[in-house]
Amino acid sequence: MSRALGLVLGHLADGALGDPQRWHPVAGFGRVATALENTTYADSRRRGVVHLALLAGAATGGGLGLELSTRRRPVAHTFVTAAATWTVLGGTSLAREATAVHRLLADDDLPGARQRLTHLVGRDTSVLDEGEVSRAAVESVAENTSDAVVAPLVWGAVLGVPGLLGYRAANTLDAMVGHRGARYGRFGWASARLDDLLNLPGARLSGVLAAVLAPTVGGSPAASLGAWARDARRHPSPNAGVVEAAFAGALGVRLGGRNHYAHGVEDRVLLGDGRPPGPGDIERAVRLARHVGTGAVVVAALVGSGTRKAVRGRSRPS
Repeated sequence: MSRALGLVLGHLADGALGDPQRWHPVAGFGRVATALENTTYADSRRRGVVHLALLAGAATGGGLGLELSTRRRPVAHTFVTAAATWTVLGGTSLAREATAVHRLLADDDLPGARQRLTHLVGRDTSVLDEGEVSRAAVESVAENTSDAVVAPLVWGAVLGVPGLLGYRAANTLDAMVGHRGARYGRFGWASARLDDLLNLPGARLSGVLAAVLAPTVGGSPAASLGAWARDARRHPSPNAGVVEAAFAGALGVRLGGRNHYAHGVEDRVLLGDGRPPGPGDIERAVRLARHVGTGAVVVAALVGSGTRKAVRGRSRPS
């Protein structure tokens, strides 16, 4: 039960403490990745594969070492799993940032809300009105609930510490080099594709949980599943579309539309058939995200416990 307990304790630590304000391991990983990019970068997919393999491989290998060195010591294994889980989860920080945007809008401080929104999204926020700021915040809460909470818990449940650290490394590299643009179009291809692959199970679990838990924010499971089935496949991301559509249906709002980025303008498919989101929907999205995160850690603990038992059962001599 050490893996399951570690996942639960790590999730509780994220809820109580959030991200470390200083010396965050993920931030340190990002600095290492930036330094290594000075050596590995070239405008080619092959160099991008090398960059990804070195960094994600090191994180996964380090996690594997921790997993193997503590597997026969339940207390140590629980502690290591909890620490790794706390390190990679970002649900509390996500909620804080989204809530800050909501409060600024509630205080009629649109310029402040635009600026704070840059902590959540990569798009140009300088020309967004109140409704577009609200839409961007809700979309970010939905997508990052999957990326920063549910998906790492899934990989932690299945693979333990190497799954937690390896997933976060790949996801961080996608955020750093996986986006489109002249510099990273080829170099970031491998990071973007691996992140898409790793997020497939987490996004679907996030969508299911959002639908099941829709009544907790006054929504309808049927509307959530309907938006997912109808709209998600037309989104350019195989994962963000699922989660955003499920959240849109659960909240009874309409997401998607035109987004302005540094590399150009993207017209995103409309998700859901409700009203345009307003500031109050940011708070509802945060509540739904918290419920989804709680549901995900319950599922992860059950899966993690079963995985460990299965491994022990196969290792016994006949």
